[in-house]
Amino acid sequence: MNKLYMGNDMGWKGKNVLVTGADGFIASWIAKELIARGTNVITIVRDIKKPRISLDLLGIRDKITVVQGDITDYDIVQRVLNEYSIDTCFHLAAQAIVGIANKSPISTFDSNIKGTWTILEAVRNSKSVERVIVASSDKAYGDQKKLPYTEDMPLLGSYPYDASKVCTDVLSRCFAKTYGLPIAVTRCANVYGGADLHMERIVPGTICSVLRGETPVIRSDGTPKRDYVYIKDVANAYLVLAENLGRKDVRGEAFNFGSEKPISVLELFNKIIKLCGKDVEPKILNEAKNEIQCQYLSTEKAKKLLGWSIKFSLDEGLKETVQWYKEYLNKL
Repeated sequence: MNKLYMGNDMGWKGKNVLVTGADGFIASWIAKELIARGTNVITIVRDIKKPRISLDLLGIRDKITVVQGDITDYDIVQRVLNEYSIDTCFHLAAQAIVGIANKSPISTFDSNIKGTWTILEAVRNSKSVERVIVASSDKAYGDQKKLPYTEDMPLLGSYPYDASKVCTDVLSRCFAKTYGLPIAVTRCANVYGGADLHMERIVPGTICSVLRGETPVIRSDGTPKRDYVYIKDVANAYLVLAENLGRKDVRGEAFNFGSEKPISVLELFNKIIKLCGKDVEPKILNEAKNEIQCQYLSTEKAKKLLGWSIKFSLDEGLKETVQWYKEYLNKL
């Protein structure tokens, strides 16, 4: 199903936009959407030679400018902002896997926290940047007594990945308030869709295992509930938020983006295998640690201030995702 989005269309054509983390899943889709709108997309990638990254899978590597470097290197970030006269920055570069964060907290903190303050400080000293969108996460909320999460709740994330996103979130709003910078923060639910090669995540991991005839694995006991949102809805959310950053009621604010419909891991698994046309049982490891039992977001603020809402149901999004991986695996 082809679904079109209607934002405020601030005129992306010809603008120079920095998308950090564009070699990864979510940022590559944002880059793809920007390219479709005639934007000049620039990204900073630490390991350019990494094979089959999302840029390749979406067919856009040759359509963006890739600068080799590390987002924690202030001189490189400042040079990119200045030399390319960056108008808008979407900052998504991060270590995004919870399990890796638990095993390697220091490298996660370095990438997620230092990388963020480096970007923000470079933006503060830039004369060209007009707007900045920074990716936080629903994990920043931590374990709350009340659900769904709303943007006015305290950020209680206490595990390594969650804590890194709390810092990212607070630093971004700090720079917005202290220096009057045009910054807004996204707090997205669990994002799924094609071109995600992090097989630790349940959607790509389950789909690829089932399609290959392997036994799919569930790391938890299958009962945790999460809010899942399709990548095309998320890419649209980032652009719509950027298009509204000229408004005082949007600058310096955080916005939730999700489906508002939590589903258990086992329920999600059953939807996936049905769409794959298979009948298999998962191997339930029940070994996931430092994860919250139930999380989901209220998106009332995004609906009210941005006019944003999902356009893909879970079934619609999963159907497109399964088809994407079928085509991907057939090409291997």
